[in-house]
Amino acid sequence: MSARTPLALALAGLLGLAATHDAQAARGFDVRDLQKLDRVSSPVLSPDGARVVFAKREIAMENGGKDFGKASTSLWSRDLRTRDLAPPRRITPVGWNVNSPAFSADGQTLYFLSAFGGSQQVYAMPAAGGVPRQLTRFPLDVGSFKLSPDGSRIAVSMEVFPDCGADLECTVKRLDERKQAKASGVLYEQLFVRHWDTWEDGRHNRLFVADAKIGNGTQRVALVDAATGSFGPGNVPSRPFGGNDEYAWAPDGQSIVFAMRRADRHEAWSTDFDLYRYRIDRQQPVLASLTFDDRADAAAASPGPQGQNRAWDTGPVFSADGGKLYYRAMKRPGFEADRFGLMERDLATGATREIAPDWDRSADGIVLSADGRTIYTTAQDLGQHPLFAVDIASGKVEKVLGEGSISAFDIAGDTIAFTRNSLRSGDQLFTASLSSPQAQRAITPAAGEVLPDVAFGAYEQFSFPGWNGETVHGYVVKPWNYEEGKRYPVAFLIHGGPQGSFGDGWSYRWNPQTYAGQGYAVVMIDFHGSTGYGQAFTDSISGDWGGKPLEDLQKGWAAAQQKYPFLDGGKACALGASYGGYMINWIAGNWFDAAGQSPWKCLVNHDGVFDTRSMGYVTEELWFTEWENGGTPFDKPQNYEKFNPVNHVANWRVPMLVVQGEKDYRVPVDQGLSTFTALQRKGIESKLLYFPDENHWVLKPANSVLWHDTVNAWLKQHIGR
Repeated sequence: MSARTPLALALAGLLGLAATHDAQAARGFDVRDLQKLDRVSSPVLSPDGARVVFAKREIAMENGGKDFGKASTSLWSRDLRTRDLAPPRRITPVGWNVNSPAFSADGQTLYFLSAFGGSQQVYAMPAAGGVPRQLTRFPLDVGSFKLSPDGSRIAVSMEVFPDCGADLECTVKRLDERKQAKASGVLYEQLFVRHWDTWEDGRHNRLFVADAKIGNGTQRVALVDAATGSFGPGNVPSRPFGGNDEYAWAPDGQSIVFAMRRADRHEAWSTDFDLYRYRIDRQQPVLASLTFDDRADAAAASPGPQGQNRAWDTGPVFSADGGKLYYRAMKRPGFEADRFGLMERDLATGATREIAPDWDRSADGIVLSADGRTIYTTAQDLGQHPLFAVDIASGKVEKVLGEGSISAFDIAGDTIAFTRNSLRSGDQLFTASLSSPQAQRAITPAAGEVLPDVAFGAYEQFSFPGWNGETVHGYVVKPWNYEEGKRYPVAFLIHGGPQGSFGDGWSYRWNPQTYAGQGYAVVMIDFHGSTGYGQAFTDSISGDWGGKPLEDLQKGWAAAQQKYPFLDGGKACALGASYGGYMINWIAGNWFDAAGQSPWKCLVNHDGVFDTRSMGYVTEELWFTEWENGGTPFDKPQNYEKFNPVNHVANWRVPMLVVQGEKDYRVPVDQGLSTFTALQRKGIESKLLYFPDENHWVLKPANSVLWHDTVNAWLKQHIGR
């Protein structure tokens, strides 16, 4: 293929090879560029693979382009049968905010969600474009949906009070009564009291089935999950981030399988999601468990012949003939970062097996090939996020697409559509053939094409012997204005999780290019506990938050300086969020050289844990702290104190910027306020950036700009640029 084709140029930019472009660019990447860039997501292919539809988020600019306005998402389409350079065209009306596109089985109709009419409902329109028609008219918002295979029925999720069941007006009436009540007190009897960024109000996500004919408003619904009894109640999809990948229609449209964790008094410390089958084809619909047995002797942790599992089961997908169910399963109850294995269950016999037990990666999802012999899935792998093909019969795994991070994909026959991002670009949409996946066609532009006057920092992965001599990986990003022979101040980024990764991927919150764009070099280390390097590597951080990871960070920082002489180790600041924020607090009291000096000129702690014991009582998902510390704070108090930053505050001396969101219920506001109080009481130079309207993440465009401007000013003050 000619090096002058648009595809070759796009790939060159993605891989960091567009030297000519960077040589002509005039400036570095800025947070305002980050916010202005369109965001591409949710690619779906028509059943014949002839058309791709995707969502694109755009943000309106106000005050002559100086201020960020509202963001809106629309659907765009590209006919893949043509080879011309015509760009995708918008197919949903201007002024509509839409999401969750899905094709009908015949490819003639496109379905999606929109709140255009004041409440989020399901709409339908001709796939080639046209006027949307409202399909559902429920008195409550539709959170997710999935059409039955023949299109005659639709499964929808809505938030209802469990005792109201399918009487949607009952939920509406109760919400109205609460608004009119003079007293504001809320009485709770069990956890969760709050979750992620929302206080619980008694409602659950529930799954319903309705007629999907246009025009009747689909007002008649039947409740799917059981409101009472041993299987319920629970949230379908799960909260806070569950979607329609947690439930699936059988090919004959007569039953639905869904994943659910029971919302009982154990929910806040349980990761036990089970699969249930709701049979609609019976005169009296039947709900049956597939992966949970309530008998006292059914407490086995690993999937057995009967499919019983007290850990996490999710992501059901039926085989084409309906005889097999594929899903993902963890093995260890209470551990949210356990490996997701690929499972196959024979629905006639109940026999269950793991498909690729020797593949030491955690599968993200399941998409079946047209012939039903292959599962396509993504997984983190050595600092990247590739697409893999898993042979169902043999368990053999092959990498299909390996560069950067595949964030979403869809398959129709031999055609694949996928979005990919990297450390140089946000998601870009490509199409290719599964028989020749390297011959890719760029449907949307890369960030470098959208911003021709911006130079991005080149990057490189490196490795070094970390804790116990084991190989640890990291990335170094050069400043946008890099010149050979010069030295540059450094932003040392520490990822959260702690079971996470700072790899070859794009972020709208912690993006290394925003630091490279300010003239800083960036160093990131995937310390022990990071994902994508094998489950044992991921497991190794539990119970050792301040041990192996700190040693990896120290050795990684030394190795990076030795390998890359442009890093100015005397002008460096360390920054982290969540567990990364915990590590900032831990570093503040525990990382000193032989002379008692810290290597850091400044620190940035975003929503970081200050007191691990307090965190065990104030966070919402208790399974996290209890797994990481081997039990509850009252059963294992010594474990919570072993690596507790609060016990080392006396050693703090480095200036620190603290960032905290009021609606962060994962690492609540008391942790940030305690950190700032300790700094102020010790007389250490410090600032607190507080967001009353943000959660664990800073998401609003104007707030994001303020966040970046404040952090950059802090770095400039202490290490220049």
